[in-house]
Amino acid sequence: MKPGTEAESVKEMRLKNFKGDERGAALVEFAIGATLLCACIFGALEVGRLLWVHNSLVDATRRAARYAVNRDTGGAAQVAAKNMAVYGNAAGTGQPLVQNLTPGQVSLSYENFQLGGGSVTAEIVDYDFNFVLPLVSRNLRLPAYKTSLTGENAGYVPTDIP
Repeated sequence: MKPGTEAESVKEMRLKNFKGDERGAALVEFAIGATLLCACIFGALEVGRLLWVHNSLVDATRRAARYAVNRDTGGAAQVAAKNMAVYGNAAGTGQPLVQNLTPGQVSLSYENFQLGGGSVTAEIVDYDFNFVLPLVSRNLRLPAYKTSLTGENAGYVPTDIP
């Protein structure tokens, strides 16, 4: 045997075996696929949670406007209407129905409001939606939510009916 021939043949065998070796390829493919699948699942969950918060904020403005249209325009009635939007009760007890919503984000405006006419508008402003995606901790400022109700029949009893 010639010196170096054996070493060269071992080297060639290793190179030959290395070219056809696919060990670990399935693990790499699984890692890529699992990452994409998890990203899609978490994204779908976050979109669903965002839609739930959106619907809850719309419902909160409806609750506040409905409560305010049947009360006077005094300060205590406005505080109670804001509590209805945030907590679901006029006393303002318990947990907020929507996470991170405060009575300070709810505003009420009255336009020519009186028994038999006018309107009440409830508005929620500056609400930040917090994403809980792994590795993404961003906030999304949601638009203002408004609900207006007329006071045309809010407890009005006509006096001209015989």
